[in-house]
Order: sequence, then C-alpha cells, then structure tokens
Amino acid sequence: MSILIRNARILTFDDAATEWPEGDILIEGNAIVAVGPALCPDRRPDRVIEARGMLAMPGLINAHFHSPGNFLRGMVDGLPLEVFMLYEVPPLIEGAPVKRLNYVRTMLGAMEMLRHGVTTVMDDAFHVPVADRDGIDGIMEAYRDSGMRARIAIDQPQLVEYEKYPFLKELLPPEAIAAMEAAPRQSTEELLALYDHLIGRWDNTSGGRIAAALSCSAPQRCEIPYLQALSALARKHDLPFNCHILETKLQRVLGEEKFGRSLVRLAQDHGILDEFLVIIHAIWVDDADIALIARSGATVAHNPLCNLRLGSGVMPFRALRDAGVPIAIGTDEAVADDAINPWAAMKMAGLVHTLSDVDYRRWPGAKEILRCAMQGGARALRWPGIGHLSPGAKADVILLDLDTLPFTPLNDLHRQLVFCEPASSVRTTIVDGVVVFEDGRVTTMDEAALRQEARDLTAGYREAFAPAIDAARRLEPAYREMVLRAHARDVGLQRRLTR
Repeated sequence: MSILIRNARILTFDDAATEWPEGDILIEGNAIVAVGPALCPDRRPDRVIEARGMLAMPGLINAHFHSPGNFLRGMVDGLPLEVFMLYEVPPLIEGAPVKRLNYVRTMLGAMEMLRHGVTTVMDDAFHVPVADRDGIDGIMEAYRDSGMRARIAIDQPQLVEYEKYPFLKELLPPEAIAAMEAAPRQSTEELLALYDHLIGRWDNTSGGRIAAALSCSAPQRCEIPYLQALSALARKHDLPFNCHILETKLQRVLGEEKFGRSLVRLAQDHGILDEFLVIIHAIWVDDADIALIARSGATVAHNPLCNLRLGSGVMPFRALRDAGVPIAIGTDEAVADDAINPWAAMKMAGLVHTLSDVDYRRWPGAKEILRCAMQGGARALRWPGIGHLSPGAKADVILLDLDTLPFTPLNDLHRQLVFCEPASSVRTTIVDGVVVFEDGRVTTMDEAALRQEARDLTAGYREAFAPAIDAARRLEPAYREMVLRAHARDVGLQRRLTR
C-alpha cells in the first residue's frame, strides 16, 4: 500500500536535521521513499492524508519498558527500588501468569503507547516466578497483533533473593531464608533454551516489525556464565542486551561488598560491556565507570520519571553526554511512574538535570532531548531505520495537530514538543506503513473489549497475588533496614538531594 502525507510541517530528525515548513511524505509498503515539498509521485497513491496544520515527525521510541507492570499502576506507593520490588515481583510468589493474561496486559500497554504516538518499544519483560514458552508467546503475539514495532527480552534473575543484595541475609529470620532458598529459579541452560525459542520463533517476524532482545535483569542477579552467554548471543544475532546497572546507591554498596568493584567494572571484567549492551539507569556511576562505558560503545537508557518515583537519584546526564555516551529515553513501567508516556519522560529529562549543574549553559535543551529520544532510541534498539524520516527509513510516522493548546501560540516547535505536549495532540500513528491510530481510536484492536477483559482478569490477578503481598509486608522491615544501612555509607558520590 502507498500513502501520501500531504502539506504537513515536517521534522525529519535526519543527519542534517532537515525541517520543511510544508512538505509531503511518500510511503510505499513499509518504507519512506521520498520527503520534501510538493511531491509528485508517478502514480496515484492508494491513500492521501491531508495534513495541513499538522506536524509530521518520526514515531517516538520507548527505549525501556516492562509490560508485566501494565496491570499494577497505582498499586504501590513511591518506595526505594529494593522495597518497591518486594511488591512488584514478590520473591515468595507461587504460580505463573496464564498466556491470555500476558497477552491482554501487553495489548493494554500497546494501546496506550500507540495513542501517544509511540511506534517502537523495547520491552524488558519479566516473568513471575519463572518464564515459560506460553508466557513469552502471549507477549509476542500481543505486539504482533497490536501493530507496534517491538523488541522483547526475557528479564529473569537466577540467584536466591538474598544473594542479590548486601546485608539482607543477616537481617532475615531463618524461615524467610529457607523460603527464599526453596523458591523456584531457572538455570542457565533453561533460560538459554527459552532464548532459543524466542529468537528462533519470533526474531525478525511480521516483516521485521517484531524482534528479540536480550536481558539478564542485572549482573548481580544472575550467574556469570549466563551473562557471558547472553553477550555472545547479542554479538551472534546483532541484538541489544539489556542490563540494569547502578540504579540505586544500594547497588553501589553491593558492588563494594560482594565484588570489591563497581558493577560497571564487573561487566567490563567479564566481557559483557560492549556496543550491544544497553545500560539501564546508570545513576550511581562515577567518572571511572563513565569512561569505561564511553570506551565500550554501550548505550544508556534514561528513565527519569521512574528514577524520581522510586527516589533512586538523578543520572549524571551531562557527564555521560560529554564523554560521548549515547543516551536513549524510556518510561520503565506503568507501576513505576503510573503512566506509559514518553512525552512526560522527555519533559522530565529536560527539567531534572537543571539541579545537577549551576552553569545553565550545560542544562539539556529541547533539541538535545529529542535527539536522545530519536537517535539514541534507534541506537539502543539497534534499528537504524527508525527515529528519522528519510528515504529508505521505516514508515513510522506520527501526525500532531498544531491547532491545539500546547502549540498556541507556536513560538519554538522543539521546546513546545518537549515541554508543552502531553500527548494530547497526536492525531495519527503509522507503523511500518500501516495506520494504527486515527480518528481517536486504535485500528488494530477493540479497545473497549480489551479494557473490559483487563478489568475482569485483574480481579483474579489480585487474588492470586494476595498471599505473596502479605509475605512481602512481613519482609519489608528487613528490606527497609538494608536500604537505610546502604544509604548511611559514604560511596564518594551523591546523586540525591540532601542537606
């Protein structure tokens, strides 16, 4: 199918940062074939979208996301990550979600993202308590049916719960230690077999729109041979490898306590710090860590809303950028910031780093934030054909209505995209040459039926979750003491506001 978007204002985000006050975009199949003023295709396109008064730009890229949190928004107070995870992924939970639950909750998040103009997502999907083929397939089928472009990983820790943290074992009662040791875990062989399924069954399917990614969750949560096996898979198949590193001060302390070094240095020493690695958060990194990351070619996925919601701290944005580290922007998960809105994440990225430097000339500007979201996102996902509107690029295009309050009056388009637009002006979302959102509805699903099924499933989900949440409440005092003990230690840097 061919589509001509006509008479739009165009931000291409190409290498030359080309802008057209008024121009056309010609799409053939799933690719853009021409961008410019007054295009005259040799043949009449199958569809013409009149876009006068609209802005055409590349679809947003959500570089870090956890779809299993889609049913949990509003369920947890703002808590430090280590306490928050007690309730998000309870260590003593039993049973596993059914395939349909995975499908519906993934579709629910896809619906929200498509409405917001998000065309591409990297889903670091965790499975509680263990991963299996049905659960993986439920997520993959949802993204296939939604029309989104998506890379999906299996985020599955391996170690006993108390081994992932400093101090915790000595703070737990014996019965909690025994229960943690008895909780189900998956071996390196089991998880690699699931990755064989994910890559063999799903990678580069739906015309290349659906693809695999890799994840170890975090280096301190897995066995070293598993980390190295995933890194080898990344190189073999050219896949991004997701890894949460130094999200919290406690993780900095853990590195000192358990490994005698930073977790970035641990990744370097074991050969997984390279251009395929996507380092998620990177808040409690020091200058030596930043230099290692820069030399490796790894990308950092910045999630500013989640970082504030959980009190993790402020990532050293300017230091990373000055070192040449590519930065992408993500929303993390619905339970961590109670929304799935990269527009809000971009705005926060443009605001929170004003607290890190008194020299306002070093504060991130709107164009820099947009470059992180577009070019940084494409780099993190290892999809060079997204994040720009150029001949040969993927036909992932969104149209925003400029006759709306966020753009009235229109003083500076880039600033108003980052600081004024809350996602309310998105009118059309095109992914891979297919219109998936227009006229106020997502075209690939029955939204009302999906919302109702989500409500129905949530009732049973809460019931199944309840015993694990009760256990989490009993464990919380030990986790709280662990966090406070870690924060009392001087680690030689500060990423939080303190007196």
